[in-house]
Amino acid sequence: MESKNLRTLSGILILGALFLTSMPAYSLNFGKQEEIIIPENYPEKYDVEYVKRIKNLYKDVSDDHIFYVALDMLKDTNGEFSRRAIMGNNLSKKPVRIMFKDLGTIRPDYADYDALGWKKNKRLYIFINPKHREAPPGAIAALLSHEALHQDEYNSIAEETYAWTMEASVWSEILELFPESDENLSPLVQRENKLKQLFEKGNYSSKYIRKTVQSNEGYKGLPATSPGFEDL
Repeated sequence: MESKNLRTLSGILILGALFLTSMPAYSLNFGKQEEIIIPENYPEKYDVEYVKRIKNLYKDVSDDHIFYVALDMLKDTNGEFSRRAIMGNNLSKKPVRIMFKDLGTIRPDYADYDALGWKKNKRLYIFINPKHREAPPGAIAALLSHEALHQDEYNSIAEETYAWTMEASVWSEILELFPESDENLSPLVQRENKLKQLFEKGNYSSKYIRKTVQSNEGYKGLPATSPGFEDL
């Protein structure tokens, strides 16, 4: 009788093992099955296994793996400062939470913004316009390098000039490291290429970016400087 039960149990275990090996690759999260699907516009190195490996590093920042990839792409660029800020080396001393969000729900005139840095209850957030959900992660990386510089409730022409220049610089580096990121049909890539052109026109300085910031209606009324950004 015991031998029969043992054979039955062995059969169940074998069937269970066969069932598990026939399943697609899922990551289990508190009982939920989360399939990792890699979009075609991810650089080749960011396959399923690579994304799984970096998930634990960035899981406190976001639930969306496009942001894991974008942050990882900031390594070895001028955006490393921003990456570390997002990881928690910022004024709040906590990881910045990143997500796609309809910015018009915050304020109607924010609806067409590409992204927004936000502070709420001593926690920092970066909200990305959902229209960029299909953007290549390299363009998202450049945008994050900008938004990570906004860490308090203050802003200024000097701060925006620095942030936009950082974004242009990082995008230039991203294109050298991952040239496949240059998808011209993406609205975010079009933004990044315009900034890159201004950056290059100013001989890799903020000269023309500053003029663009100063003429931007969205920054009308901003003071010249803000804490940490005292120089233009």
